[in-house]
Amino acid sequence: MSEELTPQQITRMTKLQKRLRTEVGRAIGDYNMIEEGDRVMCCLSGGKDSYAMLDILLNLQQRAPIKFEIVAVNLDQKQPGFPEDILPAYLDTLGVAYHILEKDTYSIVKDKIPEGKTTCSLCSRLRRGTLYGFAQKIGATKIALGHHRDDIIETMFLNMFFAGKMKAMPPKLLSDDGANMVIRPLAYAREKDIAEYAALKGFPIIPCNLCGSQENLKRAAVKDMLVQWDKQHPGRIETIFTAMQNTSPSQGVDREQFDFLSLTRDPDAPMSGQVAESDLPAFDFVDVANNGHINLDAAARIDVVSTYTPE
Repeated sequence: MSEELTPQQITRMTKLQKRLRTEVGRAIGDYNMIEEGDRVMCCLSGGKDSYAMLDILLNLQQRAPIKFEIVAVNLDQKQPGFPEDILPAYLDTLGVAYHILEKDTYSIVKDKIPEGKTTCSLCSRLRRGTLYGFAQKIGATKIALGHHRDDIIETMFLNMFFAGKMKAMPPKLLSDDGANMVIRPLAYAREKDIAEYAALKGFPIIPCNLCGSQENLKRAAVKDMLVQWDKQHPGRIETIFTAMQNTSPSQGVDREQFDFLSLTRDPDAPMSGQVAESDLPAFDFVDVANNGHINLDAAARIDVVSTYTPE
């Protein structure tokens, strides 16, 4: 846990906790993430994000108008030097139900992925399969992951730049087989707030030596791009996330999301829009039978003159 904090640090930690609690609560409400009687399996990696997620969910559990269970689960992937005692010791202090799963996915990843190549994809796939199966074993109705707003935005740009897809991490996701519901309670939370909160709380962070030691990962490059944007253009990241919540398929180019082939105009529809009819040129007085220039301003003046009736 954290060392003794100064009064200023305590005030700051309280402010951050309130902000994160508000954002998590809003995300849960907006996406109906947690319902009465849910058993929520909180997946802990030992990183700042999952620690913060568990901390805030436990805090909300005491205040929520509904009853739900929390079970913390960590997957020990048998990375060399992984400190097996840290998470159990920390979770014991919380009094929360927890399970530590042991499965040597590290050896599988190192065997399948050539040296220097990105291991994240296979590692996460193996981890996801194990956690999905265990969730059903313990009757978990929701699987909570610690991805935050920055993760969601980074994933969108990764897919756009390197996979040719407009695809991110949804705050709530049903697995392909329909058996598991994944939620991301930190979907509205900023990484820098989580990092500061984790430091003040003194969470016993466990580094990921499997993928964290790899350099020049695509995600790291995208993260750096977003950090620079945030410094140079404050508010841009917020605008990007807001845009992700306000998509308009009819204004895009994806034929799967909008039926452009069947889109036709209504020849009988009256002209309408933001322009007042009185501001439109007098097309009745425009000769469109021949080629040449058409002065619409002059046509409007003709309309005014032609409709004038002297007393």
